[in-house]
Amino acid sequence: MAFSISTTDFLSPTSLVVLCAVAALASIDLARRWKHQPTHLLFATIFGSALSVGLIQIGMIFLKPGLQDNAFAMAFAVVLTVLGWKMLFGPWETQTKAVMLGSFLFWITLHLALNDDPKTRLPSLIAAATALVPAIIWCLLFLKYHTERKSAVVLMFLSGMLATVPVLFYDALVRHGVALQFFLFQIKPESFSQIAQTFIASTSGNDGSVKAVLLSSLLSFIIVGIIEETSKFWALTHSARKLFSSIDDVLQLAIMVAIGFSFAENIINPVYFTAFVQDYLTNGNPDLLAFLSNVLGRSVLTTMVHIVATGTLGYFLGLAIFAGPYLQEQHARGRTFWILSLIQGTFRIREISIFRVQMIMTGLTCAILLHGIFNFLVTVPDILPGHPQTLRDLLGSSSPVLLDKIPLLLLPSLFYVVGGFWWLTHLFLKKEDMHEYGHLMTNEVFVEAQNVQ
Repeated sequence: MAFSISTTDFLSPTSLVVLCAVAALASIDLARRWKHQPTHLLFATIFGSALSVGLIQIGMIFLKPGLQDNAFAMAFAVVLTVLGWKMLFGPWETQTKAVMLGSFLFWITLHLALNDDPKTRLPSLIAAATALVPAIIWCLLFLKYHTERKSAVVLMFLSGMLATVPVLFYDALVRHGVALQFFLFQIKPESFSQIAQTFIASTSGNDGSVKAVLLSSLLSFIIVGIIEETSKFWALTHSARKLFSSIDDVLQLAIMVAIGFSFAENIINPVYFTAFVQDYLTNGNPDLLAFLSNVLGRSVLTTMVHIVATGTLGYFLGLAIFAGPYLQEQHARGRTFWILSLIQGTFRIREISIFRVQMIMTGLTCAILLHGIFNFLVTVPDILPGHPQTLRDLLGSSSPVLLDKIPLLLLPSLFYVVGGFWWLTHLFLKKEDMHEYGHLMTNEVFVEAQNVQ
């Protein structure tokens, strides 16, 4: 039976009574928190549920056909959504925020599932259960110290799942052709591919050549990388800032965000796990081997891309967060940073501030490029004339026959899976990354790890 929440039901007397009770309980719990009394998870459950209901109602009200043409109303809806999003990632304690995000995800998922087409509901459930298995395996593979802080791991996994929401939200605005009027200026979201094509056409001419198509495709994937990696970066910094006591902490928790993001992406995108279930299990002629091979390929390769990209971002973020003690250690070893010294002497900016900006920008740039280039490489065979699938197809029939046995996707796969494992292992084994600096305080005073409870 389909389920939906209408505006009338939402404003009924019963609903209003429930909402008032929820608000009262949340206020009491929040007052106890301000008095530094133990935080109750009831507040987290209520708050997460209330935000999910609110965002569902905003979506149902403002995405009605008539209201979509009102650019001012749509801009107001976007502002409300952003404010609700920031409240969800507020300054809550680890366990409280984990429960809050879990409650939010539960109600959003339930709403989407109950309003989904009954024909795709079962495949979606099978896809979610299937995608959860490799996600758990990936988490166990990269966990070590944080197995003692299960709430932190759960929080980062849920934060990674929610990091997909800004991408989906932007895509919904594009699909509905929404324009946003913010008084003095108007914004009309366009698809990433359209943005890339417009840019390439304005700079090199829209001649329809293979080169122009390749450049447009590369740029569109870079834009996707910017959106996704920035979203994961935001989720990481707003969920785990108080959990970091070492560079290794930042690296591990960044990987948890990446795994959560990949898990959500696998079940939300209709061409991934849900399509595998429909094509190979529920089509009347099940092919278990083909299903498992597609699931395995998607679970290993694309998840590893997220892990390598966001893990690299996490490493550089760790250097930025612990810039003070890290620079002190490096200076004590006699290492100099001539670029930092040059900028500091020229612009009179503190070395630690320069270093933090440099590390964050380096991490974001590396993550975006690692993410975007992989997506581009796996798409190249579909763009090039003849759709080459092997190295011999690409280089021509005059090349060695042996190259006919090497798929084009093998090279990026080896680079990201094998090279990615090597790179992350190298970062995990660096001694300075394991050093417990303590938790960063607001006044940049570091508490020794043995004193941190």
